[in-house]
Amino acid sequence: MIRTPLRPLARILSARDRGENPDAIERENIRRRHEDMQDRSRARAEGRLLVLGLFFFCAFTVVGARMGVIATAEPAEPLANAGGTPIAAQRGDIVDRNGHILATNFETHSLYAQPPILIDPEAAAKGLARIFPDLSEERLIKDFTGKRKFVWIKKKISPEQKQAVHDLGDPGLLFGAREMRLYPNGPLAAHVMGGASFGKEAVNAAEVIGTAGVEKQFDTYLRDPANAGKPLQLSLDLTVQAAAERVLYGGMKIMNAKGAASILMDVHTGEVISVVSLPDFDPNDRPRPPTSGFDPSVSPLFNRAVQGVYELGSTFKIFAAAQAMELGLVTPETIIDIRGPLRWGKFRISDFHYYGKELSVTKVIAKSSNIGTARMAQQIGAERQQKFLSALGFFDATPFEIVEASGGKPLLPPNWSELSAMTISYGHGLSASPMHLAAAYAAIANGGHYVAPTILRKEGPQYGPRVMSEEVAKASRTMLRQVVTEGSASMGEVPGYAVAGKTGTADKPKPRGGYYEDKVIATFATMFPAHDPRYVLVVTLDEPSENSGSEPRRTAGWTAVPVAAELIGRIAPLLGLRPDVEPKVLAGVTLTSSN
Repeated sequence: MIRTPLRPLARILSARDRGENPDAIERENIRRRHEDMQDRSRARAEGRLLVLGLFFFCAFTVVGARMGVIATAEPAEPLANAGGTPIAAQRGDIVDRNGHILATNFETHSLYAQPPILIDPEAAAKGLARIFPDLSEERLIKDFTGKRKFVWIKKKISPEQKQAVHDLGDPGLLFGAREMRLYPNGPLAAHVMGGASFGKEAVNAAEVIGTAGVEKQFDTYLRDPANAGKPLQLSLDLTVQAAAERVLYGGMKIMNAKGAASILMDVHTGEVISVVSLPDFDPNDRPRPPTSGFDPSVSPLFNRAVQGVYELGSTFKIFAAAQAMELGLVTPETIIDIRGPLRWGKFRISDFHYYGKELSVTKVIAKSSNIGTARMAQQIGAERQQKFLSALGFFDATPFEIVEASGGKPLLPPNWSELSAMTISYGHGLSASPMHLAAAYAAIANGGHYVAPTILRKEGPQYGPRVMSEEVAKASRTMLRQVVTEGSASMGEVPGYAVAGKTGTADKPKPRGGYYEDKVIATFATMFPAHDPRYVLVVTLDEPSENSGSEPRRTAGWTAVPVAAELIGRIAPLLGLRPDVEPKVLAGVTLTSSN
C-alpha cells in the first residue's frame, strides 16, 4: 500500500507562497486518513455480521425442519440398546415346486417392561392381564414392584394387542421390533415344515431358528445372508398336498382309524409331491413334545410317514416274487405248491383264505398267498434276501431330508434265519416306514432303479443303482395290476387311470410283546398309470375298522384301498394326468370306419 505523506512538499511551498499555515494541510490529511480507516473498519464489521447472520439463519432453518419432521412422524417407543454381536433376524422363505409360499417372515413386536419407570405398576399389571388372559395379574405385580429392572412380558404380540398396550399409556411398557416365522397355510404340510422359534434374543431383535422338519434340516441355508432373496424350493405341490390331506382325513374318520399317513412320490425323480401324517398340528402354534413315558405315536408331532416303523404286511410279497424272477428261480407262470399249513419247526404258516392246492406266481401275488410267498423265500435263501432288501433301502434310516427321518430306522430280526426269511417275505418280522415302502415300489415302477425320495425340487430323472432288470420290473407291475383287477384290491380301480398295487394287513404289536387280535396296520402301496407308472402312492391306516356290515372289517382291501382310490381320483387330474377312458362295446352296435 502506498502511504500518502501528511505534509506534501509541493502543497507546503504553495501554501507559504499564498501566506497560509502549512500545519493546516497536515491536520486535513490526518482527518481524511482517519475517515478512510473508519470506513474500512465499518465495512469489515458489516461483512462479519452478515456471515454470522446467514449462519444462524441456516441453523434455525435445519432445526425447524427437523422439528417439523418429528412432529408429523408416528410416535415410536424408545428402545434399550445393548452392546454385543448384532442378531441376524432375516430368514429365507420356503416355497413349493410352483413357487407358492409355504413359510415366510412377518414383522411383529415384543413387549417388555422396565419397572423403575412404571408410573402405576398395579394399574399396568391389571391392564396387561385384561389384554393377555394367560398372564397372571399377581405375578405381574410381583415382578413390577420387586427389584427387577427388566421383565419380558410377551415375545410376540399382534398389532391389535400392541395398540391395546399402547393405550394403557404407561412409559414403562415398551415394544421391541420382532420378526417371526409365519406359515400362511396353517396345518398344511405341518410335519414337513416342522416349525421355528426364537434363539438369541434382544429387546429390538430376535434370531429365528428351525426346531423341526425342513426348518431345522436346512436351518443353515435359510439363515445364510448369501441366500437372501433365494427361497428354499421344495418338491411339494401345495394344491395336491391340500387335496391329499382332505381326502385322507375323511378316509381316516370313515374308517375309524386313530391315525393315517400317505406318500405321493415321482418314480423317476424321487420327488415327494405330497406327504401327509394325521393327526397333524399348526406350526404357527406348535404344541409341546410329549412328556417322558408317553406313547410318541399319540402325539400330533409324530410323523407317521417317516418316523413310524410298521410291519407292512403283504405289500412285501412282490419283493419276494421280483427277486425270485431276477434269480431265475421262477417265471410269472411257474406253479407254486400252496398246500398248507406250511410247517417250520413248531411254527405254522397259513393263508387267510383257501386258494386251492397250487397257484402260479402271478396268482400268488394276486390272491396274496402267504404259503406261496414263503416257498419262494425258501428258494431265495436268507442271505440273498438280505442283500436284495438292503439294495431297496430297508436296512437304513428313512432317506428323507427332514430331521425326524433319522428316527425311522427299520427294525430287523436279530437272527435272520430261514423262518425269518419266510415271514419277512410276506411282511412280518421286519418293520419299516411307509417312506421306505414308497421308495422300494418306485424301483419297480421306473424299470428297476432305486430312487431315493427327496423333499427338494429336482430336474430330470435321478436314478440310483439298478436293483432289478427292466423285464422283472415290468412283470412285477403286471402282477400288481392283477391284484387290482382280480385280487384283494378290487376296490382300488379308478376309472380312466389304470392302477396297480398291493394290499398289506399286519397285526399291530403290543408295547410289551405279542400282537393285538383286533388292531391292525392296513397299507395299500400302488402305482399309476400301470402301463407307464409316473407316481407311487402309499396309504397307511392305523387301527382302521370298516363297520358298515354286521362285523367289523379291518383288512386293507376294505379300508386303505378305497381311501387310496379316492385319493388317486382326486389328485390325478391335479398332476396333469388325462384319464384314458376305453370305449365300451355296446350290444348290437358295430363300429365301422368312415374312411
